[in-house]
Amino acid sequence: MTKIHYSTIDGRGLGFLALLGLFGAMILGGLGASYYMEHNGHIVTGMTNQIVWGTPHVFAVFLIVAASGALNVASIASVFGRAMYKPLGRLSGLLALTLLAGGLAVLVLDLGRPDRLIVAMTYYNFKSIFAWNIFLYVGFFGVVIVYLWFMMEHRFNRFSKQIGLFAFVWRLVLTTGTGSIFGFLVARHAYDAAIMAPMFIIMSFAFGLAIYLLVLMAAYRWTGRPLGDAVVTRLKNLLGVFVAAVLYFVMVYHLTNLYATQHHGIERFILLDGGVYTQVFWIGQILIGGIVPLLIFFTPLFGRSRFMTAVGASLVVAGGLAQVYTIIIAGQVFPMDLLPGMQVSSSFSDGQFAQYTPSLPELVLGVSGIGIALALTTFALKALPFLPDSLSDDLVDPHAASRAKAETAVEAEAAGA
Repeated sequence: MTKIHYSTIDGRGLGFLALLGLFGAMILGGLGASYYMEHNGHIVTGMTNQIVWGTPHVFAVFLIVAASGALNVASIASVFGRAMYKPLGRLSGLLALTLLAGGLAVLVLDLGRPDRLIVAMTYYNFKSIFAWNIFLYVGFFGVVIVYLWFMMEHRFNRFSKQIGLFAFVWRLVLTTGTGSIFGFLVARHAYDAAIMAPMFIIMSFAFGLAIYLLVLMAAYRWTGRPLGDAVVTRLKNLLGVFVAAVLYFVMVYHLTNLYATQHHGIERFILLDGGVYTQVFWIGQILIGGIVPLLIFFTPLFGRSRFMTAVGASLVVAGGLAQVYTIIIAGQVFPMDLLPGMQVSSSFSDGQFAQYTPSLPELVLGVSGIGIALALTTFALKALPFLPDSLSDDLVDPHAASRAKAETAVEAEAAGA
C-alpha cells in the first residue's frame, strides 16, 4: 500500500461554524434539561418508581455500546492484519473515545446531582456490575488513548499490534459488562439471560460501524477529500454482516425465552400484546434497523449508491436506538413476578404494567449525548491529523480498479447473453 498522509481539516468555512453551532445547541439543550430535572425533580420526567431507567439511559447505553464497536475498525487493522483498514484506525479510536464520553455525560447529568458520581468512584460494592463498569469505562479511555498515541507516533508503530490486541480484549470485556447489567438482573423476566452479554457485543459491532461509516462519508464529502468505492463497499458489506448477526442473536434470545414457560408472559408482551412496545420492536428494531438495511446493502440496485449506503447506516442507528429502548423500557414496564404462581396487587402498583411516556427534557438530554460526541469529534479533527488526505482506491486497494473492470466485463457479457 502507498504511504498514507494525514492532516487536520481546515475548519474555517461557514459550514464548519454552522455545524459546531448545531452541536453546541444540542449540548446547551442537554444542560438546560439536566438543570430543569435537577431543580424540579424527576417527577417532571416520565420516570417513576417502576421505570427508574428512562430515555436518557437509552441514549447513554446506545452510545456506550457504539463506542466499543467503533474501535472495531482499528482492531481489524492492527489485530487481524488487514492493511486496507490501517488508514481508518485513527478515526476509529477517536470515535470510540468521543462516543463513550457522550454516553457517560448523559448518565452523569441524569443523576440529578452529578456529585453523586464521587460516591460511585470511592465506595465499591464488587458484587455490583456497576462497580466493575467504573473501572472498565475509565480503563477504556486510557487504553484507547495509548492505542491512538502508538498509531500516530511513528516510533511506536511497531507496538500497535500488541496494544491493539489489549484494546480489543478490553472492549469485549467492557461490552460484556454493559450487557451483563441486564443479564444479571434476575428479577426482570426480560433481562435474566446469559445471552445478553454476547448479544450486546454484536450490537456494538453494528451500531459502532454504522456511526463510523456515516462520520467517514460526511467528513470526506464536506472536506472534498477522495473516498474510494473500495473502502465504502468493504465497510458497507461488513456492516451488513453485523446487522444480520444482530438479528440472529435477537431470534435466539426470543426463542430461548419462548422455550421457558416462565418467560411466556414477557414474550407475549413484547411480540404481540405490548402496544407501542410491540410496534417499536417489529417496526423500529426488526424492520427499520434490520431487514431494510440488509436489503439496501446487499441489493445490487441500491448497494452501489453512496446515498443509499448512508440511508442504510442511518437506519441501523435508528433501529439500534429502538432495540435499546425495547430492552430497557419494555423490560421495566412488564411487572415483576414477586410470588410465582400467585396474583399480586397493592397500592404500589405491584403486579400491574407500568406506564411510561418520555418527556421532552429526557429526549433533549439524551440527544445532547450525541451532540457531545460529535462536537468532540469535530474539534479533534480540527486539532489533530486523524483523517488521511486521500482514501482513493489506488491508494488503499490498488487491485480495486482491475476487479471493477473484471466485474464490468462479466456484467456486459451477461447482458449480451
